[in-house]
Amino acid sequence: MSYKNIPFLHSFQSDVTHIQKPTRFTFPFSYEPHPLSQLAARELQNYLEVQQDFSHNFGLREMDGLVIGKMFGVLVVEMEHGDLGYIAAVSGKLANSNQHEFFVPPVFDMLTKDSFFLMEEEQINFLNRRIETLTSDDTLPQLQAELNALQQQAQTALAAFRQHMKKEKTGRKEKRIQYKASLSAEAYQILEEDLIKQSYRDQHEYDVLKLHWKDTIDATQQLFQQRRNAIDELKNERKIRSAALQRRLFDQYRFLNASGEARSVLDIFAATKQLIPPAGAGECAAPKLLQYAYKNKLKPICMAEFWWGASPASEVRKHKNYYPACKSKCEPILAHMLQGLSVDNNPLLDNPARGQQFDIIFQDDDIIVVNKPAEFLSVPGIHIQDSVYTRILEMMPAISGPVIIHRLDMSTSGILVLAKNKEAHKIIQDQFIRHTIVKRYTALLDGLIPIGSGEIDLPLRVDLDDRPRQMVCYEHGKPAQTKYTVIGHEQGKTRIHFYPLTGRTHQLRVHAAHSLGLHTAIVGDDLYGKRDKRLHLHAGFIQFEHPRTAETVTFDIPDPF
Repeated sequence: MSYKNIPFLHSFQSDVTHIQKPTRFTFPFSYEPHPLSQLAARELQNYLEVQQDFSHNFGLREMDGLVIGKMFGVLVVEMEHGDLGYIAAVSGKLANSNQHEFFVPPVFDMLTKDSFFLMEEEQINFLNRRIETLTSDDTLPQLQAELNALQQQAQTALAAFRQHMKKEKTGRKEKRIQYKASLSAEAYQILEEDLIKQSYRDQHEYDVLKLHWKDTIDATQQLFQQRRNAIDELKNERKIRSAALQRRLFDQYRFLNASGEARSVLDIFAATKQLIPPAGAGECAAPKLLQYAYKNKLKPICMAEFWWGASPASEVRKHKNYYPACKSKCEPILAHMLQGLSVDNNPLLDNPARGQQFDIIFQDDDIIVVNKPAEFLSVPGIHIQDSVYTRILEMMPAISGPVIIHRLDMSTSGILVLAKNKEAHKIIQDQFIRHTIVKRYTALLDGLIPIGSGEIDLPLRVDLDDRPRQMVCYEHGKPAQTKYTVIGHEQGKTRIHFYPLTGRTHQLRVHAAHSLGLHTAIVGDDLYGKRDKRLHLHAGFIQFEHPRTAETVTFDIPDPF
């Protein structure tokens, strides 16, 4: 139920007095949902399973319409008298509407009847239709083909006439030689004048021919250019209208923080590297929830966001899994909105390797092989410098060259090979480039995969809206291939060996979790699956050619899980 005096504020259906409130608010970009948030999320999920307030195809059952999964959010709040409740929101619109009984409204509803957005959108759609009509018409390609043909005909005709002029010039030269000695001076002068007239005549005829073709081509060129200019003018008008509409739209978004300060989305992003807000900024669940709480004097206690529905084709989203707020759209806005709240520390600023050590399992004059623990950087990060690289340099300051040959994700444990000198680095790196190095990872997947083997081929690129997450992209992604062999099943999970043929960021994690891959995330994968004590991924085997002896060397470390 909702509290009568505050719309969209829901009371918990079960007793929450035994659940201790968090001392600080959720850090929205990396969190473990608080029990209160989990309870609110379950109640929202129960509503979504039985509701009849709207019809939307989440891809969870057979129904008409495009399948579109959605991110939902819950915000647990405290009222002035101390009672707890929660509000809920959806990212973007739902069932083609921004107004719903259960969810807080957007900061600005662009879909209100006769709104400036809808009116201007209709004008832009009209331009789109005109552009589509002109570009799909056969006239433009026909004019282009006609223009190309005329240009080719002109070149052929002018080339032929130049050849004719050259032949006539040669004939006149021969006449001069032939009659130079046999004609009198007066007769020869008459001949010479006639030959000069012939030359002028040929040049004049060539100029006339050239002008003819120019006029012919220019007439067709003008028709073609007029047609193309009409399209370009429409596109330019569309661009100007779209930019103006986007700016006017962003002017409607002003966000509060816990101190009561309001800033526009344009002002917020002007202070970032992005400068211009991305499309959809302010439409995500988290900003909607905090804005509604502040406007209604509700104190934010904790929050969580989860995915509901089928996974998109490009991303890895699991039904009911919790996810952090997105970086591109939400990070600048939430940085402002959280001011005045006591918020959990950003775990990305904490050094997870503090107090950890790594074992050096082999070293000689050329290489060092270490067993990197999970949650330990291979190289310095943006905020944390402590890494295998920095510690090795502290231990062995005489090392020269780049040192790092390859990397492991911070959360992945296992074998890391480093070079002690530039030559060793070059030789081993060349083996990585030529894919002659054999690498094997062991993982525990959070589900059952049939016994067998295969290869996953899904191109990857970074998710520009949510770094460092990766996504499948056949248009701009880099090739990524992984061979695998299922080792066995244990307690509802699958132990598997991965053999990466390429080395893309998060390759194994995405290939395991994506619906077009194995569709089963690695245990403990906080980006593409569910959090656990650690990511159950271990680089346990590597084989390569020693840079000095050229002998095959092999290192094998059992997985620790």
